Amino acid sequence: MDIDDENQQSTSSQPQPSRRIIAPVDEAHPFDLESYISNYSGRTAIDRLILIIQTCPSIAPEALQLAVQHIHQSRDPSLYQHVVSVYEQLAASPDLPVQLPSPMEIAPLDTKWADETLSRNQAEKTKLEVELKTYSNNMIKESIRMAHRDLGYYYRSVGEYSSSLKHFTKSREYCATSQHVLDMCLSVLEILLEQRNYTHLSTYVFKADAALDATLNTSNGSSGAAGGSASAQAAAAKKKTSIERQQVQSKLDLATALSHLGQANYEKAAYSFLKVGPAKELGDWIGKVIAPGDIAVYGTLCALSSLPRSALGTQLLGNPVFSVYLEQEPYIRELIEAYMSSNFKIVLDILARYSTRHLIDIHLAPHITELTDQIRNWAVVLYFQPFATIKLHRMSKAFGWTVEEVERHVVQLIQAGSIHGRVDSQDKILYAKKTDYRADLFARAIKTGTDIQAANRKLLLRMKLQQADLVIKPPKGSHPSAAMAEMIGRE
Repeated sequence: MDIDDENQQSTSSQPQPSRRIIAPVDEAHPFDLESYISNYSGRTAIDRLILIIQTCPSIAPEALQLAVQHIHQSRDPSLYQHVVSVYEQLAASPDLPVQLPSPMEIAPLDTKWADETLSRNQAEKTKLEVELKTYSNNMIKESIRMAHRDLGYYYRSVGEYSSSLKHFTKSREYCATSQHVLDMCLSVLEILLEQRNYTHLSTYVFKADAALDATLNTSNGSSGAAGGSASAQAAAAKKKTSIERQQVQSKLDLATALSHLGQANYEKAAYSFLKVGPAKELGDWIGKVIAPGDIAVYGTLCALSSLPRSALGTQLLGNPVFSVYLEQEPYIRELIEAYMSSNFKIVLDILARYSTRHLIDIHLAPHITELTDQIRNWAVVLYFQPFATIKLHRMSKAFGWTVEEVERHVVQLIQAGSIHGRVDSQDKILYAKKTDYRADLFARAIKTGTDIQAANRKLLLRMKLQQADLVIKPPKGSHPSAAMAEMIGRE
């Protein structure tokens, strides 16, 4: 697949919700916008603020102000028109619970800054294109690679992702070392993450893995060739190489995890998030791509929705690196502890309380409804497991639901095959399906006897055919056993 096809299939860098979701911000759903957005920088901060404007009308004016501040720190003045358009669409919504002020009143654009930025962008673009043309005419391979790389960075900074990807991928033709290929792959991964193009992430992760292995092999070969007098330098170089590998591997693990999350592969996403190294190994990706607290949120929700309970203790609470991420979001640790203690009412209360925090996340928002449903279903299944019978009234107290809600959830899980039981709708009792082990043993014994009888009949038939010289040799090139099986089947 070439880069043009890839660009056409890539997702937009802006969220495209199928329906408007209004997330409240109040005492029951606390959310500190300034504290939240301070964890991000660059285009990621702007994209998150745009989603907040779409989702939280009560704090949309404040989010618009912050978005314009971040736009004035960028090199893409055209973003202002897009942010204002999103805000005006929200303000024009007929079912809006609050009246929003005009965007020009609360966050006007600095036109002088916009004109100066556009002028600088055009000057830099002309300069870089002239350099690329000059190097191409002179056939200077390394200079051509760097010119494509610089144009890739430029187009990315001004928001032209299609052109940026084109130049980064073009630079691969002029890469002389595996380190150059690795740098190119990491740059492309950053762009794909900003675009939320999850389907193509795995392709460049694979390419980066291969380039990383080749880079390490080259470094190890150079270190092994060093003389005895240079052993200390070789050891230092080997240690530096190991650190660099860990840093790159953490970025690749994070990209893989976000790819799985974006494609709703929650179990694979959970294991990938749990493999991500410490935040310091992610380098400039912290803030530019993701915040440490996001890793805790994504990893925990994916794990609770897909992993068996036996694995949660060791994978979540017993993981020293992931425990550091949990410190960024204390409510996530409370969520895990409540789940492990079977306090499912607290689990559901925490998910409801922080639902706004989850709905305004650009990576998590499309999946939070399904993740919450799966966590709730797992909780109901785990609660019922020790019981042969249980009253729905007792379950309603444990989950904080009405009896009718409990019955509806239980019936859905029975129909899905997650719970093996039946519901007495009159007495409101859930009965576990009883297994008659004696009858099951007899059934398996009868089936085994029938299978042996059929095999013996076929063997006897084979013996009689041989005695009567009626065995036909298979044609050349065919397998004897296959021909015999066909002959017996006909009989």
